[in-house]
Amino acid sequence: MKIAFFELEKSDQEILSKSFPGAEVTFFEEKLDETNTDKAKDVEIVCVFVSSQINKNVIDALPNLKFIATRSTGFNHIDFEYAKTKGINISYVPAYGSHTVAEFTFGLILNLSRNIIKANNYIRGTSNFHYFHEMEGFDLAGKTLGIIGTGKIGKNVLKIAKGLAMNVVAYDLFPDLSFAKENNFEYRTLDEVIAAADVITLHAPYTKENHHLINKEKIMLMKRGVHLINTARGELVDTDALIWGLKGGIIAGAGLDVLEGERELKDEIEILSSAARSLKVDEYKTLLEDRILIDMPNVIITPHIAFYTREAVAEILKVTADNIKGFMEGKPVNLVK
Repeated sequence: MKIAFFELEKSDQEILSKSFPGAEVTFFEEKLDETNTDKAKDVEIVCVFVSSQINKNVIDALPNLKFIATRSTGFNHIDFEYAKTKGINISYVPAYGSHTVAEFTFGLILNLSRNIIKANNYIRGTSNFHYFHEMEGFDLAGKTLGIIGTGKIGKNVLKIAKGLAMNVVAYDLFPDLSFAKENNFEYRTLDEVIAAADVITLHAPYTKENHHLINKEKIMLMKRGVHLINTARGELVDTDALIWGLKGGIIAGAGLDVLEGERELKDEIEILSSAARSLKVDEYKTLLEDRILIDMPNVIITPHIAFYTREAVAEILKVTADNIKGFMEGKPVNLVK
């Protein structure tokens, strides 16, 4: 059986190279998209991460493809519905780094609440240890954290918040009432959570139904001076509305590990040099908005690394290997349904 791995660093390639005895395995550090399908044209299994775009054209270019393994929890980079019509199964990593992402979430919250990056940059630039008004922060103790999505990550965020003496309100389509009772917090409607919170943090999966879950209408419900954290998916937030909220002072600061259109931002040079520029209007708009966010002093942006610890990467590789082995043995696990 032929397997091709994409978006895989050399150190991780070494870990997986001996995992599939008898199979013909190839590794690529680049993403898989319409421009390089020739590298996987004969394979039966492809393994990708979130920057690869497995759309109809890519699937059609891989006539022997039977299985797609994504090393991520989200799978909106894969045309699941079309793959299903071709009899192609897709596996994912249902949970990894639930503590990892929760810890990173509070890294962003603490940086915003105490101006740590701003203070560090000031010291580096001036060697002056006299603080000034713009470094003044605020206590988290006694503030209300609004958690949108209480899966494994959201639950761990809640536990950290409780340790910092924060009040918590939460929203989830499927509330865990026993967990709420055990941890002394309330589930409320989405609008109620948004209106009550001093800090809002997103931990919901991305679906077509919750595209732009945070939009101008929702921002208008927020307390003036709220802080917004997103370590989930960029498309949960309407970037245009976020900029509007930041410029208008409704949102005092934002911590973003993900951006709407972050894939386009990574591919910015390719987009700007594309001959089909007339087809790229949406990408141009998103790129411009992302650039505006990057330049805002009250916004912290990181390159989708909330999951990225050695422990989480090891877990991703293990589960992915098990997913592929399960398919090869006729016992598939962790399938997208």
